[in-house]
Amino acid sequence: MLSFFRRLASPVTYTRWLHLLLPGTVVSVWLYISTDMPWVPVALAAGVGLVPGMRLAEGVQAQLLLTPRERGDPEASISVASSSSWSERWRTALWLEVRLVCAGVAGMSTVWLLATTVDLIRSSAGFATSDAWLVPGLGAQWWSAVLVPVPLVVLLAVVVVCGDVITAAARWLLGPTPVQRLTALEARTEQLLERNRIARELHDSIGHALTVAVVQAGAARAASDPVFTERALAAIEETGRNALDDLERVLRVLRETDAPPGQRPSLSEADRLLDSARGSGADVDAHVSGPLDQVPAPVSREGYRILQEALTNVLRHSGSVPVKVRIAVAEGKLDLKVTNPLISGTVVVPEGGSGLRGIRERASLLGGSARTGPYKGEWMVHASLPLDRIG
Repeated sequence: MLSFFRRLASPVTYTRWLHLLLPGTVVSVWLYISTDMPWVPVALAAGVGLVPGMRLAEGVQAQLLLTPRERGDPEASISVASSSSWSERWRTALWLEVRLVCAGVAGMSTVWLLATTVDLIRSSAGFATSDAWLVPGLGAQWWSAVLVPVPLVVLLAVVVVCGDVITAAARWLLGPTPVQRLTALEARTEQLLERNRIARELHDSIGHALTVAVVQAGAARAASDPVFTERALAAIEETGRNALDDLERVLRVLRETDAPPGQRPSLSEADRLLDSARGSGADVDAHVSGPLDQVPAPVSREGYRILQEALTNVLRHSGSVPVKVRIAVAEGKLDLKVTNPLISGTVVVPEGGSGLRGIRERASLLGGSARTGPYKGEWMVHASLPLDRIG
């Protein structure tokens, strides 16, 4: 009962009532013009429903009056688009027939029950109503005042029930089909994956550049050596230019949805990462083996980002320490390992760090694996990426 009264206090109950009464107005006008052909509105609704634009018009009206909270929501349960297939056209035609039936029930209830309320009021006031709508021969009866609320309560109950029925029918017949829902879900998933990829790209490239710049600036200020300061500023400038290039490429993808992502750095450009780390004071011992130029582009690009994040973590958390970088291409996989000693006071990055999580995600997406963390007194990042799973 309490739920019923809450429904009566909701504005959507009355917008649904209006939605139900609108077709009744058109039908009433037709019946007034031609009472001998009541079937015409039914046949006309079936034919009009096959017009592609009718689905758009009905969808807009249904969202506005039946589900106003979903208006403008791309994931609304009622679609706002023209029919694109015969299936959608037939569903729209069926929707119009259902709407006529619900409108007939609601319209007749509205007229009869309101008229009965008026008759009861007149009867209680001492006026005889021999032509009463639902109570024929109702005379002047004082006790009719007690019955006045009854038809109003029944009318409101009919409005609530018919509103629920027509809204459910709209969601079923005007809503997206299962295939359309699946397509929209796939598109949404692709969009989220692309956003996550761009976020990782920005984290790795810009984070690396800022780390190098901070380390270089701090070392230059502490050194008080003009030659070292000049070298540090040059390293900062080069790293900043590379970061700007990466940022421009990512922004181009965001601005132009249909544009190709462009050339992303690959392991063939790993030297610039190693030189940047060396310029920041790290003693980098790098060894590359195997045909690096034959590594598939997706694996090479993700390997570059993994190496970038590993070196960034070294500079950020350990500073100028010896770093061993091993890149090997053999036995159908790319093996990348970066290790550095754990010195006293080194901050151990937790497993939940976004950078380390990004490394593991990159490796997992390519069907490989990555391990990060302390190992025999060193901090290790070890990624193994298969080459034969990339078409």
